[in-house]
Amino acid sequence: MIGGSRTGNCTGDLNGIDAISECSPGPEGRYSGIFARETSLETIRLKSPIDGSIYAERPVATDAQINAVVERARAAQPGWAALSIADRGKYMLAFLEALVGKADEIVPELAWQMGRPVRYGGEFGGVKERTQYMVEIAEKALAPVPASNPKDGFRRYVKRDPLGVVMVIAPWNYPYLTAVNTIVPALMAGSTVILKHAAQTLLVGERFARAFEATGLPKHVFQNVVLNHAQTEKLLGSGRIDHVNFTGSVAGGRAIEKAAAGTFMTLGLELGGKDPAYVLPDAKLDHAIANLVEGAFFNSGQCCCGIERIYVHEKVYDDFVDGFVAEARQWTLGDPRDKDTVIGPMAQSRFADFIREQKAEALRKGATAHMNTKDERDTAGSPYLPAEVLTGVNHQMSVMREESFGPIVGVMKVRDDDEAVTLMNDSPYGLTASIWTRDTERAIAIGDRVETGTVFMNRCDYLDPALVWTGVKDTGKGAALSAIGYDNLTRPKSYHLREAI
Repeated sequence: MIGGSRTGNCTGDLNGIDAISECSPGPEGRYSGIFARETSLETIRLKSPIDGSIYAERPVATDAQINAVVERARAAQPGWAALSIADRGKYMLAFLEALVGKADEIVPELAWQMGRPVRYGGEFGGVKERTQYMVEIAEKALAPVPASNPKDGFRRYVKRDPLGVVMVIAPWNYPYLTAVNTIVPALMAGSTVILKHAAQTLLVGERFARAFEATGLPKHVFQNVVLNHAQTEKLLGSGRIDHVNFTGSVAGGRAIEKAAAGTFMTLGLELGGKDPAYVLPDAKLDHAIANLVEGAFFNSGQCCCGIERIYVHEKVYDDFVDGFVAEARQWTLGDPRDKDTVIGPMAQSRFADFIREQKAEALRKGATAHMNTKDERDTAGSPYLPAEVLTGVNHQMSVMREESFGPIVGVMKVRDDDEAVTLMNDSPYGLTASIWTRDTERAIAIGDRVETGTVFMNRCDYLDPALVWTGVKDTGKGAALSAIGYDNLTRPKSYHLREAI
């Protein structure tokens, strides 16, 4: 339920666990709570970073409801898998149309939930691209693979079977994009899906559920559920889930692995990141500066593959820093509901306080802050945090080694490629790395030495659905998108058929 008088009216079962409720938004797009007939005593409360108000509140599912969700998902899966890939694709494209059709409601709703400015219009460009691409390649990616050495009298091939029941534990920073990465290909592969969304973006799961309901998707093929951490761990440890995809912190990933231990379920874990960029002497500086500023500060720096540290060759260091700081000063802080706002508040005040601590430690150790931003909202305990650029940084500072996940970036001078590669690899994470040069072969050679899941040249902070999305080291395990993403959401089954003699 919502605090104050800004509620709408909803009826129906709990958060799409069974029937999807018909909800009418109140003022500012806020939704009232949806309570099941068997109501839980515990609720999840969504505190808006805009003004600290409780934007939404939902009851967690009861044990009986959780059991029913899993049983229904298991029962619905064979019938869903029996549909053709083409028919499953029609549902996915209809879902996409239904979801995008609510953009006018979803965009301000996202601003209230996690602070992203409305000027960016939600996540629908990427949601469209990824959904359409994964539907497009499904027939080929899921086709049986014949044995490479044909033999007379035999038919031999490997089939890709659906995993069964797939659980998606989605994050708040890109709540639609990250969830689509698994939901769409898992459903295309013939599995059923249970979504548990982050508390900070509680309403996103309901948006998914309503969009799927609008398509006439067979009942219980997709279900949204509200759980606390203990319930999630208990469910994963029950052995009743076949695969879980989790996007979040390293600590969260370890908790997921521990909960799932002994069940032999498969895991997809996208965890921490500290993505570096290296600017070479021949880089087109104006292009590098504009793109790296956006890569560092878009979404208040709360991007899985956002730029968190930049290494610049000494030959162009001074020019780069001057241009970067000038460009960064255009990224001003404001109310995310204002169409002119470029940076909104961070999702939670504790995230902003962590960045404040990183900055203070760096300054104590000799770093220089360049933005000189004065904002009365920038105080301890506030989610409003201006962008910051630091120089004079080194790897004894937390800001250059520990994940920041906020609007702060350190820029460090390097002598050559060897020093740059050494520093880029001096991290427990490895999601993406970007190289800025006009020399493609040199970029490839450097990329071959960097411990990362994706190498960019002259771009950053983007997922191409035709390329696998994966990481190394503490960034996690598994893979999403591309045909390889389908491999991770299916199990191989061999057929060795001998003709009758």
